[in-house]
Amino acid sequence: MNNNKVNKRQKTNNKNKNQNTKQKPKKKMKMWKKIFLVILLVLLVAGGIFAYRVYKNGGGLSGMLATMVGHDENTRKSLGEFQVLLMGVSTDQEGVALTDTIIVASYNPNTQKAVLLSIPRDSFTGTNTKRAVASDKINAIYNVTRDPMKTLEAVNELTGLDLQYYAIVQTEALIELVDAIGPIEYYVPTDMNYDDTSQDLHIHFEEGLQQIDGQAAEELLRFRKNNDGTSFPSEYGDNDIGRMRNQREFITAVVEQTVKLENITKLGSILDIASRNLITNLNFDVLKDYLPYAVEFSTENLQTASLPGSVPDLSQTNGVSIFVVDKEETEQLIKELFYPEELTEEGTTDGNTINTASNTTSTTSGSSTTTSNSNIKIEVLNGTSDGKVLQEVVSKLKEEGYNVSRTGTTTSTSKTVIANKKDVSATTMNNIKETVGAGTISDSSSGGSSSKVDVTIIIGKDY
Repeated sequence: MNNNKVNKRQKTNNKNKNQNTKQKPKKKMKMWKKIFLVILLVLLVAGGIFAYRVYKNGGGLSGMLATMVGHDENTRKSLGEFQVLLMGVSTDQEGVALTDTIIVASYNPNTQKAVLLSIPRDSFTGTNTKRAVASDKINAIYNVTRDPMKTLEAVNELTGLDLQYYAIVQTEALIELVDAIGPIEYYVPTDMNYDDTSQDLHIHFEEGLQQIDGQAAEELLRFRKNNDGTSFPSEYGDNDIGRMRNQREFITAVVEQTVKLENITKLGSILDIASRNLITNLNFDVLKDYLPYAVEFSTENLQTASLPGSVPDLSQTNGVSIFVVDKEETEQLIKELFYPEELTEEGTTDGNTINTASNTTSTTSGSSTTTSNSNIKIEVLNGTSDGKVLQEVVSKLKEEGYNVSRTGTTTSTSKTVIANKKDVSATTMNNIKETVGAGTISDSSSGGSSSKVDVTIIIGKDY
């Protein structure tokens, strides 16, 4: 009997142990479920807060990047227009540092507008053109002083701007930056064949769409003329004017490619290359504040131009080739590019409608002709020394509803030319000629879809 009782107790104890053993995993499972639910809840709350902040910051990739770097909805509003003077310095000649590329660049994160304004390298900065010397040219200031602020001050004097920042891009930096982003897909505007053995410079490109790496970018941006003396096509703007335009359009292509989604991850390395290679007074921490909003930028909102002026006869400038900036035209251009709100308030000047280089077009309500005209993108280049002529032609075109997307200056031209860049119909070309009131129609549509305008008008002295 005693043995039976002992066996029963052992069986009971073993049964209880088995039940306890089974209950422990169940309790552990319940505990892990609770922990998992808490973690999931925290993640959902955090994700919801992050999503809300992204929404408040404008949504999309821009809003996500802004949120990730700690911005709120007021950060963008507090950012002013970013302006910097870009100077391209060639380092292939020992002891010489001429700034042959001088561009004012600006970006407004709130309006998503940007500007590239070229300063002609031969712009005269002296006091008397009749006693001009080579060091009076703006591209010589840095070479003489090695002080970039002196060049910046000269640009402010010529333009009336108040630039605070400069960035000198030396040859090595340009090559490394383009290689980090590129290769850059770019339409080379003309055949280029130039050799300078003294600088070990050899430039050879065929007109057309090309893949441009860092080394090729240096050669492309330095091109001005061929070995036989020919240069860019007249409708593009030859010699220095063509080179400045080529530089601006290549920068536009670089910006366009940089802000693509697949290149966003490269922005950190790009800033790193810039901080190591650029000579600048920029604070890169401040610059980073603009990056989340730059991904929204479209080159359709980019305005490009060069300072207006003229090249006097050498007999009047002590035998030195200089570019004399037209102060009145420059003041007008600066207003159009950087202070358009002032033009809105002023309305008109000297009885002429103020025109900007933006894509805004005038339309007449109910007019189907005007509506179709607005689809024609027209570039107007002034080949005269009279800035009012440019304003007059642009006004005529806009009154008919044409989309004047670009304006600028080119070398002195005797005849007005209206170039068909994209197989625009003969009827439309004749209508444009009739609107302008002068000009010979030229077919230069071999560039095909690469051209960013449909028609280029070069105003000649016969206008």
